[in-house]
Amino acid sequence: MSEFLTIGEPLALFASMDTDQSLVDATHFQKFAAGAELNVSVGISRLKHQTQYITRLGQDPLGDFIKKQLQAEGVGISYIDQTTAYWTGFQMKERVSKGDPLTHYFRRDSAAAHFDSSQIAKIDLSDVKFFHYTGIFPAISQQAYLATQALISRVQNNLGIKLTFDPNLRPSLWPSKEIMIETINKLAFQANIILPGVHEAEQLTGETDLNHMADFYFNQSAKVDLVIIKIGAQGAFVKKRNGDVLKVKGYPVDEIVDTVGAGDGFTTGVITGLLDGLSIEDAVRRGNAIGALAIQSAGDNDGYPTIEELKRYQKSSA
Repeated sequence: MSEFLTIGEPLALFASMDTDQSLVDATHFQKFAAGAELNVSVGISRLKHQTQYITRLGQDPLGDFIKKQLQAEGVGISYIDQTTAYWTGFQMKERVSKGDPLTHYFRRDSAAAHFDSSQIAKIDLSDVKFFHYTGIFPAISQQAYLATQALISRVQNNLGIKLTFDPNLRPSLWPSKEIMIETINKLAFQANIILPGVHEAEQLTGETDLNHMADFYFNQSAKVDLVIIKIGAQGAFVKKRNGDVLKVKGYPVDEIVDTVGAGDGFTTGVITGLLDGLSIEDAVRRGNAIGALAIQSAGDNDGYPTIEELKRYQKSSA
């Protein structure tokens, strides 16, 4: 059925085409399908791996749009249901010439926040090799959190499945910073591979040294085998449970169009690299490449490459 499985909240993204205009003043927008887990699903599908995306959408034009976009990308939609009781969330994003764009979310009480956990028991795990989850979906509602935990428990009973976790911190979705840190770390302790950004890792561990950040997770959970910390343009820091450390350089980028989606592109590269039998170092290098491509395009996942595009980019940037 599927090599890759994830659960999340997809959003319709209205991205401003007016550079350095506020969302108040911008008048031209382009519509995309977005969301951290959706981005990873799209990226993995483009690299020719079978995927399934689990969520709930509203029975509305934005829900239909997202479902259509996923189908067009080859992402499996067997576990997506739609409801007339709740709406599909969306977001609006600025376009900026420097720095990170301002994004405004309209997701409170969305269809995904009312995910039906009874669906978890129906999921076929027989061919799944990787299950990816983030800290965003569990933050949107108690129902979403419980659904995530239920799926983690099911997946952990299948010893052949690797669990990957990206904290993707969204403080505005949590009641407090303390609750966010405690809950995110509980989710992280259940994963085999943890993929935080360096600033996220600082908040979650209270450490400033990369080695100590990784050791925090190894010391707290026997399940964690690998910690990969994204360090922006410098690339990534990798530490294995046995103490081996790698630093994998990033790819230089001349012009940054939009930084959103870079982390999900990195995750895409790591997971597909491991699915393709690459070494951890080469999988992380692929992650750096896709992250670099992502920030050169306007949509959250618009810059994610096909296999041929990825090979050309890595060869030209070697």
